[in-house]
Amino acid sequence: MSDDVLSIIPSDPQWQPDCDAVDHVVALVEDLAPGVAGGVEVEIEVTWHDVVTAVDCGANLERIGCPLCQAAIDTEWWGDLLEAHCDDGFTTLAVEVPCCGGSTTLDVLDYDWPCGFARFEIAIWNPERPWFSEDELTALGDRLGHPVKQIRAHI
Repeated sequence: MSDDVLSIIPSDPQWQPDCDAVDHVVALVEDLAPGVAGGVEVEIEVTWHDVVTAVDCGANLERIGCPLCQAAIDTEWWGDLLEAHCDDGFTTLAVEVPCCGGSTTLDVLDYDWPCGFARFEIAIWNPERPWFSEDELTALGDRLGHPVKQIRAHI
């Protein structure tokens, strides 16, 4: 069986909220992604990571572009990178891209579908909706106390 996961992460990969803010955000997420009667049960998982962790889009990833030379970056390179850091996370997002050898950071690569990095994540499993609207993301960020972005994974 496959799952869809809609994750909400802070726009700053290092930022983490306090517990009270998270309670307010989770209440809003429950209202915005209640699931459907007779559908797969929605599960909301809140995680604080000790180090920056990749939040990727799973099978939805179609392309990664280099912000320096605009070339496509091999998704196998990305998969190897995720596997190398799956247990310990990322102490730095600095990277030398394989296409042009330039120096950049992982969070500014051009991911088609969005991917991100975070020390905090709210994951909504099987949300029965595709994306949050810009207004909903703003409301979630306001409650959390920091701007957020969303990542949709198919695993």
